Amino acid sequence: MHFHRRPSWFIPEREVTPERVFLDRRAVLAGLGFAGVAAAAGLPRPAVARPAGEAWTPAPPLDPAYADAGRAVTPEAVSGAYNNFYEFGTHKGIADAAQKLPSDPWTLQIEGHAAKAGEIGLEDLLAKMPVQERIYRHRCVEAWSMVVPWIGFPLADLVKWAEPTPAAKYVRFETLVDRDAMPGIRQSWYPWPYVEGVTIEEALNPLPFMVTGAYGKVLPKQFGAPIRLHLPWKYGFKSAKSVVRISFVEERPVGFWEELQGSEYGFWANVNPEVAHPRWSQAQERVLGTGDEAPTQLYNGYGEEVASLYAGMELDKRALWF
Repeated sequence: MHFHRRPSWFIPEREVTPERVFLDRRAVLAGLGFAGVAAAAGLPRPAVARPAGEAWTPAPPLDPAYADAGRAVTPEAVSGAYNNFYEFGTHKGIADAAQKLPSDPWTLQIEGHAAKAGEIGLEDLLAKMPVQERIYRHRCVEAWSMVVPWIGFPLADLVKWAEPTPAAKYVRFETLVDRDAMPGIRQSWYPWPYVEGVTIEEALNPLPFMVTGAYGKVLPKQFGAPIRLHLPWKYGFKSAKSVVRISFVEERPVGFWEELQGSEYGFWANVNPEVAHPRWSQAQERVLGTGDEAPTQLYNGYGEEVASLYAGMELDKRALWF
């Protein structure tokens, strides 16, 4: 008798995006430009369209390794209206308020133990990166989930370009603080600016993605325009929005939520259905757009790609996650 082991990302067929819908969508994106041809030929990429929310021109190629998240893409009307962005409010309906976010022009500060430390404009950085589309799952610590077609580039390529020295053990992300545009910044009990971090080994994994677009468009502001981080195997609070500073540091960064409540929000924050948040279970998740309940998967279903990063580590009950 033969048994076939289902991969960690397996999802029942009824939840998978129909092939016709997927192919139709790719045809539309392909019609917007010649990004795939340009990438194959090594041609320079044209600048992205402005302002935020307009079609990305030309459409970046879809990375075939991340062309299907095993679950239907969440409609943009749903994911675009349900956002955590505490700089604009503590509720999910911050999309309108986020339109005040000043996202163009945008400059990133590269700091710390790196040969290319200094200031760089986002457009200049994009010209150096392999811009592409990836369809990723997103799992919030609040036990809801969605699937988004992101546009951006692998964090690993940014790290390699920056040329960190051996002293760099972690990558620290710091986000925008704008008291005029962001009313949430006035709430002084929060430890602004928003900070998050990963180990240098995590940053060099192929999965972490620096996002500059979504749904074929320049990144809408409520998603964290013009550039944010996405770590699909970690709870969503690790994925910092509107990043302005990336630092290569020796000491482990203390994240925004870890500083606020370290007993509930640890540094690692790897998705784990077996470890409950102190106030709710993580065993199930609510799928946005359908309302369905689905079982949470270890590492959000990306264990084959990232489990080796944590080999030999024991579960830290105090920090809740690996």
